[in-house]
Amino acid sequence: MFDYKLLSALAAVVEQAGFERAAQVLGLSQSAISQRIKLLEARVGQPVLVRATPPSPTEIGRRLLNHVQQVRLLERDLQSQVPALDEDGLPERLRVALNADSLATWWGEAVGDFCARQHVLLDLVVEDQTVGLKRMRAGEVAACVCASERPVAGARSILLGAMRYRALASPAFIARHFPRGIDAQTLARTPALVFGPDDFLQHRYLAALGVEGGFEHHLCPSSEGFIRLTEAGLGWGLVPELQVREQLARGTLVELIADKTIDVPLYWHHWRNGGQLLGQLTEHLARSAARWLVPLA
Repeated sequence: MFDYKLLSALAAVVEQAGFERAAQVLGLSQSAISQRIKLLEARVGQPVLVRATPPSPTEIGRRLLNHVQQVRLLERDLQSQVPALDEDGLPERLRVALNADSLATWWGEAVGDFCARQHVLLDLVVEDQTVGLKRMRAGEVAACVCASERPVAGARSILLGAMRYRALASPAFIARHFPRGIDAQTLARTPALVFGPDDFLQHRYLAALGVEGGFEHHLCPSSEGFIRLTEAGLGWGLVPELQVREQLARGTLVELIADKTIDVPLYWHHWRNGGQLLGQLTEHLARSAARWLVPLA
């Protein structure tokens, strides 16, 4: 039988990105957390953590974390059927990984009523849509929104729709860099804005125009900051259409090439044995996401 106190210590260290914060969350000393991890490793006969900053799970650690995630959700189902088992009466916390652009646009409206009705708290982990699935593979989250269709073992995925991106810049930026009009080669030589090292939208856009290779760019790992820097004229960038309707209407941002868009598919991944709560959230998103996302061509 598993000792779930030991598994909870492992989950806390990974979720809180360190032993000190894990100890605070569980109300234990840091040495007690360390002892629980060592005892768990003694019982499974191999390391469950890579001692780095932040700590990361080993392969067996990921399997144990996946198990913990699913047990937590199944326990909630049992508590709803046998209320006496719910000793603390606290709402369920659901860890979900999603991309920053979804968080900045449609996600809040999509899940607000659901969370209120189900008395659930979200613990959101922000990752680029191209790599969010690694959080599920590591056992850190119960579900994720990402651009990959293929689920990890033990999980399912459904297509929610696509987020449409437009290449935008400020009028001043366009006047400064494109006095004779916009063409692909000139665009590749002007500063761009890129969210982070895993963001290849600008690369895809230039490739669609026939330009391959690197280009000058700022790095801005913030969806809101990305818009502000674009409006300020630091560079051009691919921006979610949902996020800039007001700016486009006011003319503070302008599309570089009319109707040259990129649609990024968004899939919802969730554990097969995730219990009723995860199943209900999945059904809710499947019904409601089309209000904000476009159909995938």
